[in-house]
Parts: sequence; structure tokens; C-alpha cells
Amino acid sequence: MATKIVLLADTHLPVRAKVLPDEVWAAVETADLVVHAGDWVSEDLLNELEQRSTKLLACWGNNDGPALRARLPEVARAVVEEVRIAVVHETGAAQGRETRMAEAYPDADLLIFGHSHIPWDTTAPGGLRLLNPGSPTDRRRQPFCTYMVAVIDGGTVDVELRRLPLRS
Repeated sequence: MATKIVLLADTHLPVRAKVLPDEVWAAVETADLVVHAGDWVSEDLLNELEQRSTKLLACWGNNDGPALRARLPEVARAVVEEVRIAVVHETGAAQGRETRMAEAYPDADLLIFGHSHIPWDTTAPGGLRLLNPGSPTDRRRQPFCTYMVAVIDGGTVDVELRRLPLRS
């Protein structure tokens, strides 16, 4: 049985946007699991995702204050169809990231992270897959706001990066 996962990070609500795009909410509502890799900024989105998601796996980010840090771990973990998932906000510089994260998370098969707002999909020596969905609300220097949809089926992780239309 396949598991559909929506990957989010760096939403920065309501600072960078007032709400998540409708396309993201539609994906959330059909997912088996929603993963958020930090930088929520406000508890309102956490509350809404908890209500509208089948299941939520999330951590706090560097822009999240005491209230969010009290509710969320620095590193969130779950096992989905035998795939060991870790979720963390920051992973440091891009150079050497795969090796550093493989050493930091030897017990994970999939590491989902945020912070840079830059989509990322690589595999470290030894097999750890690293995913950053970018940001659905703050593209920074990227051409598009983004999020990811992953499907885990029989231990295989298929990932699709989804670009959101530019807001006017």
C-alpha cells in the first residue's frame, strides 16, 4: 500500500504570505502524511495543519519562537513503510551536506530539511536521501515557490517537486 506525503518547509506565515496556496491545501487534504521542516513563525498554521492533515510530522525552525518550540521537536522522526524518516530544519552549508548528514543521521533513510528555501534532492554515500521542498510562500532567489509530494511504496521513495504559480 503506497503512502502519499506532502513535504513543506519555510512557510513563514503570516510574514511572507497570509495563507498557504489553495493547491497546497488540496494536496494536504489528500495526503496520508504531511511533513513540515520548520520556520512556521506562527502557531496558527500548525493548528490548521493538525486539523486538516490525516497525520503531521514536524519540527521547529530558527524563526520559530518559544510557543512553537514547546510543541514541536528539533528533530522529528517516524517510520513509514519501513523507511526511517528524520525531519530537521537546518543542515548547514550545501558543500559537504550529504556526508555531514549521513554521519549525523546514521539511523535514517530519508532526511527532510528546510532553511535555505532551495529545493534539494540528493543521495549521500551510504544511501541517505536528502530532500528540501523549498518554500510554498517565499521563493527568495528561486524562480518559483515550491513544495514536494512523495510516494513511499514498498520501500521506494518517488518524489515530485511542484512549482506554484507566481503571485501577482
